[in-house]
Amino acid sequence: MGDLQAKTLHELADLLATGDCCAEEITSDVLAAVDDRNEGLNAYIDLDAERALAEARAADDARAKGDARPFLGIPIAVKDVLNIKGQPCTCASAILKGYRAPYDATCIGNLRRAGFSFVGRLNMDEFAMGGSTENSVYGPAHNPRNVEYVTGGSSGGSAAAVAGGLAVAAIGSDTGGSIRQPASFCGCVGLKPTYGRVSRYGLVAFASSLDQVGPLTRDVQDAAILLEHLSGHDPMDSTSIDQRAPAFRAGDATDLRGMRLGMPKEYFVEGMDPDVAKSVRAAIDICAELGAEIVDVSLPHTEYSIAVYYIIATAEASSNLARFDGVRYGARVSGEDPIELYGKTRSAGFGNEVKRRIILGTYVLSSGYYDAYYLRAQKVRTLLRRDFEEAFGRCDAIVAPVSPSAAFKIGEKVDDPLQMYLGDVLTVPANLAGIPGISVPCGETSGGLPIGLQILGPDFGEEAILKVAHAYERSR
Repeated sequence: MGDLQAKTLHELADLLATGDCCAEEITSDVLAAVDDRNEGLNAYIDLDAERALAEARAADDARAKGDARPFLGIPIAVKDVLNIKGQPCTCASAILKGYRAPYDATCIGNLRRAGFSFVGRLNMDEFAMGGSTENSVYGPAHNPRNVEYVTGGSSGGSAAAVAGGLAVAAIGSDTGGSIRQPASFCGCVGLKPTYGRVSRYGLVAFASSLDQVGPLTRDVQDAAILLEHLSGHDPMDSTSIDQRAPAFRAGDATDLRGMRLGMPKEYFVEGMDPDVAKSVRAAIDICAELGAEIVDVSLPHTEYSIAVYYIIATAEASSNLARFDGVRYGARVSGEDPIELYGKTRSAGFGNEVKRRIILGTYVLSSGYYDAYYLRAQKVRTLLRRDFEEAFGRCDAIVAPVSPSAAFKIGEKVDDPLQMYLGDVLTVPANLAGIPGISVPCGETSGGLPIGLQILGPDFGEEAILKVAHAYERSR
């Protein structure tokens, strides 16, 4: 059919059900699009074409024999931070070149049971550390709207693949905004679930108390579909929530009557791009026209979120990345003794941003500084969470910008890490509090770059934010 890769999951499920296409045709269209356009976007860093086609043919055979799973044989792409048996998992780092996963991550197994197949690996910031997908050993991903601009990060390859028509849908991870921000920059939907909703087993850890797996899709309904299949309790993950995953639905609601949406003054920060502020405020006005009551809420500790995040996240990264030493897997640079081997391997294998964060994390955990930095950061994290709890006492969801700006030019901030970090100011609070959030396209800058509306919900409030997102999306 030639354009199947540009359709949504639910559209493809309908076509498969009526026999108007088959899984092999869908997979072939995806592979053709990747072959045609990936060189310009650098979204994929590995393509498992032969296996994807074989799985598509097997799916078509199974459907012909009565297998009624609606998404059987539909190919999706995965950020290079999740283990899929037999595929590479490099985290866009030289230190893991040559490594192939010996097992499936739990969430990958969940998707596989639903019938999805996995067509390839997507570019990212090395070990998910960055907000532009420029910190990749494979080079930067490029924004489909304008290839001179970044995709956002760290799930930039995932957003570029979906927005650029190279993947029907993609899976990413969000530690401080790494799904929502690239979705906003590229013009697709990105959902970060509640911490503990999706198992982290098989996700290469950056910051264990912050990481969460989630979908990037073309529309809100697809995000709800993938969330349902990603979710579920996993005894292999001690932070996985022991409750049955509900059947998430974006719903057919066309209005928001009866809902109260909070607008936090702290999220409309000084220096925000006027186009971003205008588009987000216009989106909030549309929510009001759909029947929602807009109320002012305050999140007073937001100003401390960047400092808190870059203490906690780097501390956990310092601990988690100690396992990459050149002994058990991945790259190895020989030394005369183990200490020299570790030092040479890590020096050659890690990029500058990863080294920077390991050094910062080691410092804040060191003797004499632990109480002054890490312990105090955890206390302020509790205050940030209380801010959200109080705000959700007054509203059902919070509406705000995703980022103070739209995408910036490749290379513009790469030598100024502090400016890059400050771009996370509106996304990291949700990770620190563990609450769910979604980014939905809500406009463009005068230069034609996408802008996202961020919708945040209370713990396990995914259905509320999906309802708001879906009603707003349909209104447009």
